[in-house]
Amino acid sequence: MNLKRYKLFAFMVCTATFFSCADKKEKKETVVQAKPVYEANWESIKANYKDPAWFNKQKFGIFIHWGAYSVPAYSSEWYPRNMYMDSATFSAQLELGKKGPSDVYLHHKEKWGDQKDFGYKDFIPMFKGENFDANQWIDIFEKAGAKYVIPVAEHHDGFAMYKSNVTRWNSVDMGPKKDILGELFKAGREKGMIMGASSHFAFNWSFYNKKDKFDTTDPENADLYSTKGKDLKEPVSEEFKELWWARTKDIINNYQPDILWFDFYLDIPDFADQRPKLAAYYYNKGIEWNKEVVLQDKNFSHEAFPEGTVVYDLERGKLPGIRKLPWQTDTSIGKNSWSHVTNWESKTANEIVDDLVDIVSKNGNLLLNVGPKSDGTIPEDQQAILFKIGDWLKINGDAIYDTTYWKTFGEGPTEVKKGHHSEGNNEGLSSKDIRFTIKDNKLFAIVLDWPKDGMVNIESLAKDSEYVKDLEIANAKVLGSTDKIKWSQETDGLKVTMPKEKPGDFAYVIQFDLR
Repeated sequence: MNLKRYKLFAFMVCTATFFSCADKKEKKETVVQAKPVYEANWESIKANYKDPAWFNKQKFGIFIHWGAYSVPAYSSEWYPRNMYMDSATFSAQLELGKKGPSDVYLHHKEKWGDQKDFGYKDFIPMFKGENFDANQWIDIFEKAGAKYVIPVAEHHDGFAMYKSNVTRWNSVDMGPKKDILGELFKAGREKGMIMGASSHFAFNWSFYNKKDKFDTTDPENADLYSTKGKDLKEPVSEEFKELWWARTKDIINNYQPDILWFDFYLDIPDFADQRPKLAAYYYNKGIEWNKEVVLQDKNFSHEAFPEGTVVYDLERGKLPGIRKLPWQTDTSIGKNSWSHVTNWESKTANEIVDDLVDIVSKNGNLLLNVGPKSDGTIPEDQQAILFKIGDWLKINGDAIYDTTYWKTFGEGPTEVKKGHHSEGNNEGLSSKDIRFTIKDNKLFAIVLDWPKDGMVNIESLAKDSEYVKDLEIANAKVLGSTDKIKWSQETDGLKVTMPKEKPGDFAYVIQFDLR
């Protein structure tokens, strides 16, 4: 081959190679740039979203409020807000509450000094978490019977409990010097737990009171206390929304949470443009990760997320009846706080199990909060309650996990109040209050207290009840008991003679085997 012909051949090979590579590159780019399943608008999200079936099977999860607010251990996790309320206290909705300095403001000045000299930021170096052990926490939650865990990734205070690429105020660079979220995710997933994260950061915008006599107006602290001015009701700035979005994506991208839970302030009109963007981004990430993910919001004052686009969460409250779409109650072991405080008041295990049963019978899940101490230990009294719940679930879990709601949630005289923060208005449930769940060929009737005369009458299962059409009961037993029980289906109810000895201390499950 002469030189001229060789050059021509080489040119043709190079040209063919160039166009072949360009074609492959174009095809590759076409794949990468494929249209996402979810677009950032509600029409697209509603058309493509379906509640993940796995979430509704878990029934019981653990919430964790732990942060620098556990150092003062006073009042509640709202200590960092109320310590600056010198002339009046404003509610979560920024409504004027009690006039005059708050109790927390006065306490802080007396114990820690002036808020200009010792602000909330000064608790962070004291927040060491020296006894924190992620594996130990997960072991406790597993023993309690929990199937999923949602640590607070960042609360209103603005301190990130994870390795942040956005803010210096994080638990790796300050305080514990550990990736708390990351360590819990690792420990939980090794044990087969479903792991989620909660963000309360949106309210950081209006969380702190801004006055020159406080350290909250110091520009050096603006990345903790927010850049908002002195007007508590100042609209959320675009700059802050960009910061919120960057921090949210940081959690999503680096931890791939199975559940992403948001607190109330995301519901306000100022964040309207962020909500569909968030849902589309997170759901598309779930597809990328090859798993179904759950987004949760409270729709606190209105339907901020349209029905059926997220899993509805109800704070410290329940529903009066069945909701066919999955939902969740989040509440705390503590009656008076979510974070550890020295005057913590616990609910009883009996109250919590009754709530769990009531919620599950109505197609919901229970997310139960614990409040660890600042040193990273979970108080023994909280552990004791968790273990009692776990003991109950070992015996009766078949009536809870992986069940569905029945034709009616239950029966009984005790009315359940509806709505956020309504739990304090509910009365205790009685032996006449019965809840139902069903799984395969087993119908469970859960009696919420032990009948004094040893007799249970289930009116919903009476011979002529509308609920027993096409229902044939073959056998009945009480979970946790080896006694053979007597039962008869009559016109005024299905009557059960309970065992002589109680198989536990609360909530008793009668299992009916169906033909």
